[in-house]
Amino acid sequence: MRADGGVRAVARLRAVADGRGGTALPLLSGDGPLALRRTRPGPEGAAAVTVVGAMSAPLGGDRLRIEAEVGRRARLTVGSAAATLSLPGRDAAPAAYEVRLTVADEGTLHWLPEPLIAARGSDLRMTTLVELAATARLLLREEQILGRHGEQPGRLTSRLTVTREGTPLLDQELSFGPGVPGWDGPAVLAGYRAVGQLLLVDQDFATSPATPHVLASARDSAGGRAALVPLAGPAVLVTAVAPDGLRLRRLLDHALAEAKAQAKPHAARPITLPAPQAVG
Repeated sequence: MRADGGVRAVARLRAVADGRGGTALPLLSGDGPLALRRTRPGPEGAAAVTVVGAMSAPLGGDRLRIEAEVGRRARLTVGSAAATLSLPGRDAAPAAYEVRLTVADEGTLHWLPEPLIAARGSDLRMTTLVELAATARLLLREEQILGRHGEQPGRLTSRLTVTREGTPLLDQELSFGPGVPGWDGPAVLAGYRAVGQLLLVDQDFATSPATPHVLASARDSAGGRAALVPLAGPAVLVTAVAPDGLRLRRLLDHALAEAKAQAKPHAARPITLPAPQAVG
């Protein structure tokens, strides 16, 4: 139920190694607009979960949170059934959407939601907090689209904070839309309406650091731009801008292939994006 002041909802999931080479999900709890569905297991015994929107959210004043924990040697892939649409609500307060991710040693998390769309009149504060153990592996994708087709965007502030062994690996905040100075200028989006990033944390980069460069397919400014840069740790960050969500996804997919090519080969753990799964 949507009460005065907006919805309050928390969804939680936990993945643990089952001792047989697979991954179990002892906790899978949806709430309000955040329904969680177990889907077909991925490669190497990885568990797979899809977030399904059970109602329109986030609206103004909503407070939503997803918490995901990956235990030692567990493997988890989380996606979403559709894009998340931020909409204005009767409450003038901004909506808040928080994601908290924890990955233990030798655990692997692929966090691959569909894009977040900031519709006209909306105001959303998106926060992602990630805590990684020393040998944890992470593939995280974020995509934001400013406005639906032909409409002006809403306001969106997105912050991503990642720590590894308790030490900051990445902490950045981006703000777009009405009231944000210079967000559409040449120093930020330069007229593009889709922005995204791909963060890959893997021990292979400790011995084979990535080389910063502009992706070859991103040099056509009409199709978007992207840059791949190493972080101060075994990690690579790709940031991309594009005219629309389709071309943004193509850039990020190409970036993943580039990052794989730069990492030390490890045949036992191929990094691949999962195929779409039917929601059960």
